[in-house]
Formats: sequence, C-alpha cells, structure tokens
Amino acid sequence: MTSEIVLFVNPTAGRGRGAHAAQPAASAFRDAGFSVRTVVGLDADDALTRAREAVAGGTGALVAVGGDGLVHLALQAVAGTDTPLGVVAVGTGNDFAGALGLPLRDPAAAARRIAGALKESRLTAIDLGRVNGRWFGTVIATGFDSRVNDRGNRMKLPVGRFRYDLAIVAELAAFKPLPYRLTLDGGATRDVEATLVAVGNGSSYGGGMRICPGADLRDGLFDVTVVGGCSRTTLLKVFPRVYKGTHVDHPVVTTYRASRVELTAPGLTAYVDGERLGPLPISAECVPGAVRVAGAA
Repeated sequence: MTSEIVLFVNPTAGRGRGAHAAQPAASAFRDAGFSVRTVVGLDADDALTRAREAVAGGTGALVAVGGDGLVHLALQAVAGTDTPLGVVAVGTGNDFAGALGLPLRDPAAAARRIAGALKESRLTAIDLGRVNGRWFGTVIATGFDSRVNDRGNRMKLPVGRFRYDLAIVAELAAFKPLPYRLTLDGGATRDVEATLVAVGNGSSYGGGMRICPGADLRDGLFDVTVVGGCSRTTLLKVFPRVYKGTHVDHPVVTTYRASRVELTAPGLTAYVDGERLGPLPISAECVPGAVRVAGAA
C-alpha cells in the first residue's frame, strides 16, 4: 500500500468543523509516517471528480473529513474499488461513522485509528446499498421523514438537530398517510398505507435516529421499517421513540429484511445518507462487501 493518503475535506461540515479538523487529522497521519494530500472541491460535482481522480491515481486511502454528506460523496469514488475508506467524522449527524464505532468529532483520534489500521492492513469489508445508480451507507428515507428533511433543509435557524425537531412539528400540520407499493426480493407486491418507509443499510439517520435499529452493515441485507397509517396523536407517540429504536415494538410498525427493495408512492422525494435522491420510484440493492473501511470497531 502506498504511503500517500488523500484527505477529502468538506470545509463547511459541522458549521465549519470540517476545515478546522483537516489540520489535526493531517498532522496525526504525518506523525504515523504517511504523506498527505488534501482535496477540496469547488462544489459537490467538482469534489467527486477530484476524489475519483485520487482513487484512479492509486492513493493508499481516501479519508473523508466531514459528515454523512461528504461520506456519501466519498462512497461514489471508492465503492467497488480496492481503495480503503477512512472517516474523520466532524459533521452534524455522523451516522455512518457511528455505525462503525469510529471516533466522533475528534479528528486526531480518528486519524490515529485510521493510520494504525492502514499500517497493519486491518480493513473491514462492509455492505453498501445501491439505489437508482447511487451508492449509500446508511438509510433511504421516504415519507414523513423525507418531508421533514425537505423542510429542515429550507430552514436557516435553528442549527443542528433542533432544526429537524421544529420541522417535525411543522410537517405534522399537513400530515396524512400515503399509499405505497413495496416489493421485496422480487416477490409479491404489497400495497400499504404508510406514514413512512425507511430502507436501512445502517441503523440510523438524522444524527442518531435509529429508524432501522436491527440493521447490520455486514449481513448482506437491508432492514425495512414501515410505519403504517396512523393518526397524528399516534405518530407523536411513536416518532420520539426512534431515538432509542423502540418504535419498532409499536403495533403500527412493521419490519422486513431483504436484499432488494422496490418502492413507489405518489408525490414523494427520497433522501439517502441525508442527501436528496429524487422522486420515487426507487429500486435498491444491498451489495455485500462493497467497500473496505479502515479503523472500524
């Protein structure tokens, strides 16, 4: 393995933590004997182009310094290649890093963990999802949660998780269940009325909301959580339980496991790894061992 690694940096992640995290991370890698090159894109497309060029050029690892959005971009560059992925998690949510037991908001510690793993070739192969041509690591959100994401992204204040808490309250005013069509592993199509359907490669989204609490990054399967049609009162009781993952015990919630998921519903936008994917329908496949991660617990 080459001793050069590439830091793939989002300078705006975590309200500026990405830019500040690059220096201590780079120092830790250099102390461990690696040479470091930093890539910062002008925008998402430019950043991805530069990351792919680094991978094609034979870098020893692509290390994403940011949150789940930047990890999502990094996955597009490294999935299906031999280039290891490292994650220095300094974003707002950090659900991908959390699922792997990586240090959060401690760039030097994360870099030391990654450096040690790279030097000893301790790499963990994990599954990724592929949906409508894009790789993802955590969760596809559709329904009430994706509408909350839409609204939260339009809000400038407050920052962090509180923004989405307010967006939840606002979306409740317009809440109503939707008709979904769900097909698992090419079997019979299910017509269900649901508040949301989430497809989880990882267990959480939104900074620790454990929407698919049983999801395992190494089992070759998605966990699918369906919150059925319910009243606003029931949703207000069920949704807060998502932070502990106990919502799946409520009678209105049904869970499935599958390696392939097809889903459609009228007028909905899907989000993946917290990033806007586009309108339904979606077709998703779980790809075992699609990326090797350095430093996972």
